[in-house]
Amino acid sequence: MKFVLIFGPAAVGKMTVGHELQRLTGLRLFHNHMTIDLALRFFEFGTPAFERLVGEFRRRIFEEVASSDLPGLVFTYVWALDVPGDKAYIDDLVQIFEAQGAQICFVELEANQEERLRRNETEFRLREKPSKRDIERSDRNLWDIDQKYRLNSTGDFFYPEPERYLKIDNTRLAPDEVARRIVAAFALSLVDSTIA
Repeated sequence: MKFVLIFGPAAVGKMTVGHELQRLTGLRLFHNHMTIDLALRFFEFGTPAFERLVGEFRRRIFEEVASSDLPGLVFTYVWALDVPGDKAYIDDLVQIFEAQGAQICFVELEANQEERLRRNETEFRLREKPSKRDIERSDRNLWDIDQKYRLNSTGDFFYPEPERYLKIDNTRLAPDEVARRIVAAFALSLVDSTIA
């Protein structure tokens, strides 16, 4: 069992890279908007009911996957590295997988803001994330969270061990190239050896 956590700022390419990683490895992709956009159908972002639903949906999925015979899971997350509650949340979900003997792989993506604003409008992102279709609002949110939180590490990641952590500046890299680097770094199995 592999648990690959892809984190980084908004529109850095987490979901797109996760999609490529799923294609290469067969690991299931669980991008953070799968639960966000579901809960938004009922409750406003950030309300107690919204937070409870997102948290409970995610936790149950993590528990079921961790105890299943699936090969693993790729999860994407905007991790505010300077917020202790975010670290506690990640530690908690990692424990769910570690308790089942899973290999934990932290992948940090970084790209400049100009490129992320461009990616914020891609067809794939807008198709997969309905709440991002208001581009003006989404761009404003990207700017706001960039100002408010520290979303990339600066050589001070909590778990720096090379067998558990990989940081990639993917500003100028295609998603399939990033996914292949992740596969190589963590010796992930490919679903088809001919795509290596």
